Amino acid sequence: MARKTITQITDDVDGSKDAQEVFFSFDGIDYTIDLGKKNKAAFEKAMATYLEAAAKAPRRNPKKVSTANDARRDLSVIREWAKNQGLNVSDRGRVAQSTIDKYEAAH
Repeated sequence: MARKTITQITDDVDGSKDAQEVFFSFDGIDYTIDLGKKNKAAFEKAMATYLEAAAKAPRRNPKKVSTANDARRDLSVIREWAKNQGLNVSDRGRVAQSTIDKYEAAH
């Protein structure tokens, strides 16, 4: 038995067919809306003045990416601290999250 699944995107404003997803952000909140050709053109026209005057913002990265050297250095400091505290920690490999949590709580 053959099946054919059809996904039809309709305009969120007027329900017209053949809409496409439009992404935008305002006041730090990301939005998405499905708009047909007519409403997409109206949206773009309404935004044009503001987009021309605006500057593109750099992408936000919610997580700080650390380098391998930073991670190794931090772990060596944590290992040394843990040993001074009498905690059982290996010289190599992973450091238990509980040990890291104790280190962070102490600092």
